[in-house]
Amino acid sequence: MKRQPQQHSFWKKMRFKYKLIFLNENTLEEVFSLRLSRLSVFWLLSAFAVVLVSLTAIVIINTPIRNYLPGYLDAEIREEMVQNALRTDSIEQVLHSQTAYLDNVNSILRGDNKVSKIPKNDTIISKTETNLQKSSTTAEFVKTYEEEEKYNLNQNVATRNLPDNLIFYKPIKGMISSHFDLKEKHYGVDIATSPKESVLSTMKGTVIFTGFDANAGYIIQIQHSNGFVSIYKHNAVLLKKEGNEVNASEAIALSGNTGTLSSGTHLHFELWYNGKPVNPEEFIAF
Repeated sequence: MKRQPQQHSFWKKMRFKYKLIFLNENTLEEVFSLRLSRLSVFWLLSAFAVVLVSLTAIVIINTPIRNYLPGYLDAEIREEMVQNALRTDSIEQVLHSQTAYLDNVNSILRGDNKVSKIPKNDTIISKTETNLQKSSTTAEFVKTYEEEEKYNLNQNVATRNLPDNLIFYKPIKGMISSHFDLKEKHYGVDIATSPKESVLSTMKGTVIFTGFDANAGYIIQIQHSNGFVSIYKHNAVLLKKEGNEVNASEAIALSGNTGTLSSGTHLHFELWYNGKPVNPEEFIAF
């Protein structure tokens, strides 16, 4: 029975209003007055705290300040950072190549490079000596080979009549772990490399396909001029979308180990000409 008076007195104190008066010091005239209770002061302070927190959150979300918060860096900023790093790496490679080229030109102009003279001896075969006789063993072998390959449907006819003066860039840094083999239906080369290595476009072209395959992982295909198409499989991240124009040696993906047919970080690189696979090692020095 004693708790009710205590509770009643508590709420009475909370609701009891106090008058806050501002007086003129010289005339003692009342300038401003305000009637407040403890409860109203509590609600005013609570509302001010909520408004302050809300304004702070809005400022952080809509301004670059959010990038300084740990763990708040969004995917777009991260992708932009990766692309900037890849562009920087590409610029460094181009600068290194141009510097080496200029050094060679300067050394030639200074006369530092000495041209080696061809020794005068009788071991050099003249270009006119083309009428070499084939031995009987060689002629028999050639005849047998031509007969066996006459009806071979797996013969890589796409390598015939290829256009000349084409420059192909190495798609990635690494070593070949598996070679091109038409009989095994391995239409490209596997290049072992380190994770997140830059995958480069072998020539200038247009991205015609990007997607994910259960066996080949993340795939990107680029249509080049003169009927060439390059295919890059088992990537970890794709940096380009369908329809994007890419330059030669431009970063298009990051290497990975995606897909069920991948047993380690590598790039499966294919090169097709007029709808038929060709051996990339015939065009690129890996």
